This record gives sequence, structure tokens and C-alpha cells, in this order.
Amino acid sequence: MTEELTEDEKFQIMTAFSEEVVPKLKKLNARIGTLNCAFAGPRYSNWLIYFRETRSDFEITAFEYDEDSRDLDLKVRT
Repeated sequence: MTEELTEDEKFQIMTAFSEEVVPKLKKLNARIGTLNCAFAGPRYSNWLIYFRETRSDFEITAFEYDEDSRDLDLKVRT
């Protein structure tokens, strides 16, 4: 059985991504990548997002379920 996210769940992940992750990605000069969605809560720890930089921000380009996914610590030292 393939897992699926509802539109509300995608919105929750996108909101957490914008508020919590994007500032860190900017400090890290990120451009494109894949991240585990645990930043949006433990219920999303088996989900991945694919993201890319836009002109002044980042956008999520895809969601993928991966039961072997692991969280990545994005601590930024100042």
C-alpha cells in the first residue's frame, strides 16, 4: 500500500518548511536537495520533500514516502 498525504498535511509540511527550514537553508547557501519531513512533526518522519531554490525563496517540488528515511540535523552555527 502506498502512503498518500492529504492536501492539509502537505500544507502543514509546507508551512513548517517555510518557517523552520528555509531560514537555515539560506544560511547554508542551499540550492536544491531532499530532506526528511520530521521538522513538521514525528508523524511525517517517513516522508521526504524535494526542494529547490527560486529567485528569493525555496519551493517544494515533490513529496515521497520512504519507510527508511532518516532525519537530518540542520543546526547552523553563527
